[in-house]
Amino acid sequence: MTLISILLAVITISAALALLTRHVTTKVEQAIPPCGKFLEVTGVRLHYIDQGGAPLGKPAIVMIHGLGAHLHHFKYALVDELSTDTRVIAIDRPGSGYSARKTGSVTTLTEQADAVVALLDGLRIKRALFVGHSLGGALSLTLALRHPNRVAGLALIAPLTHHAGRFPRVFLALNARGHFARRFVAMVLATPGLIIARHRVLPIVFGPETVPCDYRVRGGGLLTLRPSQYIGASEDLEAIPVVLPSLESQYETLNRSDAPPIAVLYGREDAILDYRIHGTRFAERVPLCRLEVITGGHMLPLTQPERVARFVRDVLARSRG
Repeated sequence: MTLISILLAVITISAALALLTRHVTTKVEQAIPPCGKFLEVTGVRLHYIDQGGAPLGKPAIVMIHGLGAHLHHFKYALVDELSTDTRVIAIDRPGSGYSARKTGSVTTLTEQADAVVALLDGLRIKRALFVGHSLGGALSLTLALRHPNRVAGLALIAPLTHHAGRFPRVFLALNARGHFARRFVAMVLATPGLIIARHRVLPIVFGPETVPCDYRVRGGGLLTLRPSQYIGASEDLEAIPVVLPSLESQYETLNRSDAPPIAVLYGREDAILDYRIHGTRFAERVPLCRLEVITGGHMLPLTQPERVARFVRDVLARSRG
């Protein structure tokens, strides 16, 4: 087989996979269209849902999802449940879900924290209880350190709190470096790769708990197949080490007398983030934090929404409006 024949074969296969990716993306966006509102802030167009109303003296709740995820992880059950108590806003982080950003921009935790504060300004929310899951936990901590006057409390679910030097193997496919390589993987390889690997990957992400049978649409699982979701997650992954070590060095300041209440909920069997590193170690440095470790995995907002709702309500009761 000649070199020209090999190149032609690669081009043909790549073109076919790109067409498949485009077809799948169209079907996904038809099945799960945007469900909220949009607000333009610096460098990003944020997609969010806003439900319920905050009674006098109660802060609003702002829910922030993790790496490669979207607001449907909270819309699945928690938004309806908690909006009976107060106003609830769930956000697609910049570059995730239907929140669009310029390539390579608004990727660091500090940039995303500033974007969230800009959203609060647009919605006329002075202070909020931030509910952060996984990477959304790290972003919530960034908000507490960078914009302390905007934070009424932190309810962190399986949060990323420390840079362990390596990421879980399940995220290795996101480790594409450089604009062109990342776009090629996103437009050609990522979607068919995820379709093939989903039966292996999802049990790791959710394990030891079962993936909800309606996760594909109601939980937004199909959105992971969109190329923009891959690009956003890959850029976010690369940006984590830029800020996280600096964030860790400031944790002791959260012990000040006027600090907001902080609580952490972790699944003991979490296969993505180790509760001993990201939960116990954090609580040792921030003794004011309430740490709860329960039986469960990483995806508690989807697998145990009733338990998570009780956890959030407890922090809400202690938060300053």
